[in-house]
Amino acid sequence: MTTEIGVWEIIDGKLESIDVSLAQAGKREVQDLEKWVKNNPIILGQDILIIGEQVRTKSGPLDLLGIDKSGNLIIIELKRDKLPREVIAQALDYVSDISSWDLDKVNEECIKYSQLSLEDYLNENFDDIKLEDLKVNENQRLLLVGFSIDEPLERMIEWLSNNFGVGLNAVILKYIQTKSGDEFIARTMIIPEDVEKERIRRTGNKIEPSDEPGNYEMDELKTLLQHYLAEKRATPQRIKKILLPLCLEKQVVTREMIKKELIRKEDVEDEGKAGLILTTISREIGIASRDYLRQIIEYERPNPWEKENYQLKGEYKPLIKELLEKLEI
Repeated sequence: MTTEIGVWEIIDGKLESIDVSLAQAGKREVQDLEKWVKNNPIILGQDILIIGEQVRTKSGPLDLLGIDKSGNLIIIELKRDKLPREVIAQALDYVSDISSWDLDKVNEECIKYSQLSLEDYLNENFDDIKLEDLKVNENQRLLLVGFSIDEPLERMIEWLSNNFGVGLNAVILKYIQTKSGDEFIARTMIIPEDVEKERIRRTGNKIEPSDEPGNYEMDELKTLLQHYLAEKRATPQRIKKILLPLCLEKQVVTREMIKKELIRKEDVEDEGKAGLILTTISREIGIASRDYLRQIIEYERPNPWEKENYQLKGEYKPLIKELLEKLEI
């Protein structure tokens, strides 16, 4: 049986059903529903921030893109009336593209939407958020928003959530317009919010941080570094083209030096964007499995969340010079 919210108005001690759809009230998906959700994301759940609207993906425009306090991206698909079973395929299509986005791409969408960097926007809306501590886009959530739901879709959501821990939920709204013209929105969820949060916490991919360096023999270390620096991802390329050359040139490399070099070499617009990119470099070096990077690079920690004063260990400078020349840097 499909989930539906019934509402009655009490008039002179009698119950009168209120059954006015969004369409019947002359409300529209983009101009009305989307605006309500954008201005009041609390209706979708706790600690959700909208960072994009009509976001371009390889599968078409996504209604809204959000992020939660854990750094999970939230794909939000809105329907003015009933959520059909087909909407799940559309939403999964969106997430298959967005799951590959790096921090730079997420930041780009956030700036487009809010005119603020992701870090500034998160700090403005959430307390005690440090971007370096967030696993941005390590996991994704899907929220399907409508005013009723097909029974097969409800079954699929519960099955995927219960058996595979998929971060998928449906938010069912009820538009209410009383006889006097007052308007209300009521909400229910297929998966209770506290249950969904716990499942996301249990099944999330956790990237363990570490400051411990590796202890590889030179040949193995060379192979690991060569494979890593050959990766096409933006962060390994920046470590190869920005951080390591600076470390070969300078005894100590500060955060300000790296930001200036990012602005100079990558035509980064300002220090705010350079600071965001530096955060991704810092976080990459601190991933436990990247201990081979920490074997060659030392740094200080003026704060628990911040790395500063990078240095390339002297015994590895010839190896890094050789690798950079081989990789044509």
